[in-house]
Amino acid sequence: MNTTTKQPPHVLVFPYPAQGHTRPLLDLTHQLSLHNLTITILTTPKNLPTVSPLLSLHPQIHTLVLPFPSHPLIPAGVENVQELGNSGNLPVIAASTKLYDPIVTWFKSHTNPPVAIISDFFLGWTQHLAQDLNIPGFAFYPSGAFFAGIMNYCWDNLESLKGLGVVDFVGLPRSPSFKEEHLPSSFRMYRESDPDCQLLKDSLVANKLSYGFIFNSFESLEGEYLGYLKRYFGHERVYAVGPLNLLGPDSTDRGIPVTSSSGNVFEWLDGCP
Repeated sequence: MNTTTKQPPHVLVFPYPAQGHTRPLLDLTHQLSLHNLTITILTTPKNLPTVSPLLSLHPQIHTLVLPFPSHPLIPAGVENVQELGNSGNLPVIAASTKLYDPIVTWFKSHTNPPVAIISDFFLGWTQHLAQDLNIPGFAFYPSGAFFAGIMNYCWDNLESLKGLGVVDFVGLPRSPSFKEEHLPSSFRMYRESDPDCQLLKDSLVANKLSYGFIFNSFESLEGEYLGYLKRYFGHERVYAVGPLNLLGPDSTDRGIPVTSSSGNVFEWLDGCP
């Protein structure tokens, strides 16, 4: 008689080491942990404290702690964009690509390897990893579908947008326009001659290979842009699961102080055109 117990499906979660990216994905991980799943969060030693409150709440969650790869523009001991500022995204993304082989080694040695990977969209290179491991990869966006539409348009039209003072996003819902200085910084900082810039571009463009897309947004806010992305990607696997901060653990459980009330937000909104 076969007494082998079937193990729950295993999901690998890979947050990007920046607070505004990590926390929404951990809130999603909190939701996933309420179901019959084996979950492993990939992190590095100095980013582990950010994950620790969730691990205390869900001790069944595993971690894969890998050394943070070195990069000439990242000081020794720095492992989070918060310590570098916005300009640190470029070297952090470039450094993260060196985790490819250690992840493959871990995956192949695991008795119950992941059946899917959910990774931040800044880690788009993991979509190549997912394909190599023959598992579906999901790109997680801590921001909305509107941003993803803008970002994809920029990379799709890289050459034609050079030198334009104002960019008209033809084909996107409501045809938005932005001045060049208001375009995503990851696009504005792109320099073809810079290897790190090329890694950034390749990583962001690789998100198109994702099996599915998960947005920290909701249908009644961004329905037309979620629909646009379904047409753009050519499938229905575009999921709005937010606002995730309302679905995550209490802020006290996450060690996040509550610094303002929703009333202040409404007062600010009332003062807008």
